[in-house]
Amino acid sequence: MAERTTVTRPDETARRIAPPPSMARLAADAVRKMILTGELQPGDRVVENQLTHQLGVSRPPLREALRVLEQEGLLVQQPRRGVIVVPITLHDVYEIFTLRDQLERMAVELGVPVRSPDRLERCRAALRDLEEAARAGDAATVTDRAFDFHLAVVGLAGHRRLEESYRSLSLQMRLCMGMNQRARVAGEGLWGIVERHRAILETLERGDPQEALEMLTDHGQHTFVLELGHSLGGRSAEAETWLERLGRSRSDTAP
Repeated sequence: MAERTTVTRPDETARRIAPPPSMARLAADAVRKMILTGELQPGDRVVENQLTHQLGVSRPPLREALRVLEQEGLLVQQPRRGVIVVPITLHDVYEIFTLRDQLERMAVELGVPVRSPDRLERCRAALRDLEEAARAGDAATVTDRAFDFHLAVVGLAGHRRLEESYRSLSLQMRLCMGMNQRARVAGEGLWGIVERHRAILETLERGDPQEALEMLTDHGQHTFVLELGHSLGGRSAEAETWLERLGRSRSDTAP
């Protein structure tokens, strides 16, 4: 007798119930959010006793969560200190932001005026996602969605390798964007972040590359550097020169 084969129809697959996330995954999500919103800042020790109490989880899933975040590059083990949030030096910030600025400049020069409506629609969709995160008051997701918006701006160039280069900076830029967000949010709130990105989108829609570059340069993405840069370690001559140049630029554009 021939063996009967069971065929799973598409509608049956759609009805399957996904298993709930594990405690380790939930703990990793919670600690990641604490890092990206600044509750845990670069260089801070991650104290297991505090987190087990704060998150209501036992040590095994928490330790598994911390290993995941180490693999992501958000945490690092240090002798005598244990697990800490990966430190960010002034030279790190200098390298991250100068590379980001140049990649965005290249994308605008290649991609504006926008030749593909789909690419511009991707920017609009990213702004809608950013609005939703701000409306929910979710600061960590605002940081993620702001990065997605900038990635969509880079995507206007239709240059796969350029976008891959930008995406490779994701984690480092999100850490810096989170620090920048903390420096600005008291004055402008999460919705102010949305409005700054909306202004960039409107400029891109007008199709003037020079206006778009000026808008990105004046985007306020260096606020935390100007406020906290002198207190960051890991200084270098290049980073110091860059910091001084940013300070002069801010003074020249101040009302």
